[in-house]
Amino acid sequence: MAEKNETKLIADNRKARHDYFVEEVYEAGVELFGTEVKSLRAGGVNLKDSYCEIDGGEMFALGVHISPYDHGNIFNRDPLRPKKLLMHKREIMKLTGLVSRDGYTLVPLSLYFKGSYVKMAVGLCKGKKLYDKRESIAKRDAARVIERTMKESKR
Repeated sequence: MAEKNETKLIADNRKARHDYFVEEVYEAGVELFGTEVKSLRAGGVNLKDSYCEIDGGEMFALGVHISPYDHGNIFNRDPLRPKKLLMHKREIMKLTGLVSRDGYTLVPLSLYFKGSYVKMAVGLCKGKKLYDKRESIAKRDAARVIERTMKESKR
């Protein structure tokens, strides 16, 4: 029998880690409708160019595209509608204070199933400059070369 808190990754926002420094990661529940969950199980989601916004003490994910369910009917929702994120009021107030500072933003990092619930990893991020992006690309390439030479030396 499957465990209660087993996680299954649905989608990952790789562009967010390229464009931002991730300071902290928070877990939030996502308020969805039935056909949206079925579409997620089929893999119809895109987190690219999405962000989170706090409005009136509630947090929303904007720009998250959940494709309409293929076998759906009139209950299909707008793919780009704002999705409400479920977090404790205390956490939302803390994030409101942090986001109000210069350069910080809330970005969805990944979407996953935790048990039967849909959860979103939301990152408190600071934007990277162009030279920071080049530096991270250079580090990644250097690590790839080192790994390749280590693998060849073991042969």
